[in-house]
Amino acid sequence: MIFDYTDKTRELIARLEAFMAEHVYPVERERHAFVIDQNNLWREWPGLEPLKARAKAEGLWNLFLPHEYGHWSPGLTNLEYAPLAEIMGRVPWSSEVFNCSAPDTGNMEVLARYGSPDQQQAWLKPLLAGEIRSAYVMTEPQVASSDATNLEMSITPDGDDYVINGRKWWISNYMHPQCAVMLVMGKTDFDAPRHLQHSTIIVPKGTPGVTVVRHQRVFGSLNSPGGECELRFDDVRVPRENLILGEGRGFEIAQGRLGPGRIHHCMRSIGQAQRALEIMARRVENRVAFGRKLSDQSSIRQDVARSFCEVEMARLLTLKAADRMDRFGNKDAKDLIAAIKVIAPQMAQTVADRAIQSHGGMGVSDDTPVAEFFTLNRFLRLADGPDEVHMSQLGKQKITEYNAMNAC
Repeated sequence: MIFDYTDKTRELIARLEAFMAEHVYPVERERHAFVIDQNNLWREWPGLEPLKARAKAEGLWNLFLPHEYGHWSPGLTNLEYAPLAEIMGRVPWSSEVFNCSAPDTGNMEVLARYGSPDQQQAWLKPLLAGEIRSAYVMTEPQVASSDATNLEMSITPDGDDYVINGRKWWISNYMHPQCAVMLVMGKTDFDAPRHLQHSTIIVPKGTPGVTVVRHQRVFGSLNSPGGECELRFDDVRVPRENLILGEGRGFEIAQGRLGPGRIHHCMRSIGQAQRALEIMARRVENRVAFGRKLSDQSSIRQDVARSFCEVEMARLLTLKAADRMDRFGNKDAKDLIAAIKVIAPQMAQTVADRAIQSHGGMGVSDDTPVAEFFTLNRFLRLADGPDEVHMSQLGKQKITEYNAMNAC
């Protein structure tokens, strides 16, 4: 495998790094102060839209969209996108500046791959333009949703409509002021084979019958302006043409959506880990305790060295997974996607933890971004499937694979 970046990618890396240096890093504190102010709850920082307009004008837009949809984007492969996602990951909210933030990226890929022309016209085009945002509605409070076949929300045909009933929670982005549409997963046929019971349907925000049960905090934060919340659907009625791909295709759609999304998360986690490592290195070189610089302590040097090794290993595994996805498809790369989904967030959490420790009390404050990196990656070990589910499936796959080989 050769992971040398193409000339196109090198040029985008340079342009993206320059944009981040000039327009994003300088406003980190300003944006953070705005979104944690309770007076600004569920309001977007005013500086975001001008940044988005500038990024779009400079062609740094929809970078995530796979090459088969290149007429809507620069047409990058997963391997070409990886270093760009890593750069954006260094400032977690910056992905939205370039229209590359979850859950919109996954929803756009669903609509691009599976949506009808009318669905693409109504929802994909404004999402690609950055005019609206979206939510993905999957997880439920009453069942173990790490097994998506457990989901029980009903999507019942009734004349020209479907009627939706049930509860969902941990719905990211629903509270965002620009959120205009939800992609909702539920059951259309409770008696069908296990993986053919579910469907995915489009529900415009504001449809009668959708109620916010509560706002959910993640490590004490409401994560404004997008947030996470629990929703109740009571006889929510939408037209039949809002169903994506057809009845019983929901599990297929979910799997197609989550594969690229999982590796995108990992790319961003590596960016956070790399930045945490750099921050830690600068801190220990400039801090003196007991008459010696921290960087002169062997244990500190070992923390920096281990962190470097772990970041590099995770980066290489991510690139290998991206390369496999590009050359053979997401299904063939599922073992590598599962592996990096387990490895990258845990690695980033560990590196951030070391960076926190090197800062002392300052490490758990908002004075540096490392505390946010720690909590974000701890949360990510549950998002898109917990570590244990990925490891169980990966272990099962490898046991089968190795037992099919000739013994030696």
